[in-house]
Amino acid sequence: MLDLILKSAVFSARIENIPARLEDPQVHRQLEVQNLVSAYNFIFSSHAPQKLSLSLIRRLHRLALKGLSTHAGTWRQEPWAIFNSAGIAVYLAPAHFNLPRLMDEYISFIRSLKEPAPITAAIAQFAFEKIHPLADGNGRVGRLISAFVLAKSDFSHILEFEEYTDTHRPLYYQALESGKNCTGFIEFFLTSLVETAKMSLETLKQPPSLSLQSKLLPRRQELLAIIRDHPLCSFDFLSRRFPAVNPKTLHYDLLQLQKAGLIVKHGVSRASVYSSAPS
Repeated sequence: MLDLILKSAVFSARIENIPARLEDPQVHRQLEVQNLVSAYNFIFSSHAPQKLSLSLIRRLHRLALKGLSTHAGTWRQEPWAIFNSAGIAVYLAPAHFNLPRLMDEYISFIRSLKEPAPITAAIAQFAFEKIHPLADGNGRVGRLISAFVLAKSDFSHILEFEEYTDTHRPLYYQALESGKNCTGFIEFFLTSLVETAKMSLETLKQPPSLSLQSKLLPRRQELLAIIRDHPLCSFDFLSRRFPAVNPKTLHYDLLQLQKAGLIVKHGVSRASVYSSAPS
């Protein structure tokens, strides 16, 4: 599950390709991913509520934009529109002063749906992004909402549908921008689940790599376990777990785990972090 959550966070952060607003783009991207990991972890924790609510949406927004926006957890306070390359508005979101009423209606509408969970999840994401209630992070929170709806209906193992969305980004935005009719987006969303399930089945058919892991030195096995339990951990974090090991030796161990395809290094400076390789 940790690997699935990390993949969802990484690909959800990539979908919008948001320009960095901090001095160090790498730090900004890492913070985005770390925030999304926290948000997805919350969705699948015992602390998550059973039903979609306004308080849940605000909490997901705060988690997703922690340290990135001063408006996290609040509705936007200004008009919003999508403009084409000629500067012409092609979509105008509802006025900000109507958002409290619209979001109340949104929650009531989603809770009233009797459709299968995947269709409800698609409608919940589509309607949320059409209302566009946030100044920033609507796409990320919209995908968290659909993941929440799926999780509450035991679809948690088809989690990383964000990877399909990322690799089919033009189709994703085309489906989102198709006026008020959500049929196209529902079709796209269901296709993403089907294709993700197919990839998961192919992965299950592959021989397990336990033999490779069982051949690792004990310290490298422990390193791998720590990285899997703590996605996006830094070298400093890992070195504190092995105070008696020379840092050069630890760097070499990490390099060997990378070469074995068991972990991934993100970044090239002291801000680098490590995660387990997608299964």
